[in-house]
Amino acid sequence: MATTRTAHTVWEGNLLEGNGVVTFDSSGIGQQPVSWPSRAEQANGRTSPEELIAAAHSSCFSMALSHGLAGAGTPPTRLETKADVTFQPGEGITGIHLTVRGEVPGLDAEGFASAAEDAKKNCPVSQALTGTTITLTAELA
Repeated sequence: MATTRTAHTVWEGNLLEGNGVVTFDSSGIGQQPVSWPSRAEQANGRTSPEELIAAAHSSCFSMALSHGLAGAGTPPTRLETKADVTFQPGEGITGIHLTVRGEVPGLDAEGFASAAEDAKKNCPVSQALTGTTITLTAELA
C-alpha cells in the first residue's frame, strides 16, 4: 500500500528578506522557521531545504542498510548516519556525503562497506536524488 506524507510552507516577502514556516503535516511534529540566510549563510535556529533533505536521506539510508544487513544474516546493533548536503547559491545542491558508522556483529569492514554502497544506491531517497552526486564513507565501530 502506498503512503503519502505531507508538509507545507507559508512564505512571506521576497527571497532575500522574507521568511517562512515549514509545517510537518503528516507527523504533526510541529513547525520550523526557514529563510534565505538560514539556507545560504548561517542556520541561526532556522532550517533549510538542504537540512530537511539531509534528515530524509540519513534516515532512509539507515533503514535500507539495516534491512540489507538483516537480510544477509548480519543484523546491525547500531547504525549512526550523517548526511551532509552542500548548497551553493546560484548553482543549487552540489553534492551529498553520507557517513555511516555501524556496530554489526559478525561482519568485516569490507562486507559493511559493500552493504553500505548497496544501501546508498537503492534507498528510495538516493533514487529520488539521482541527479546529485552522492558519496559515502562507511566504517565499523
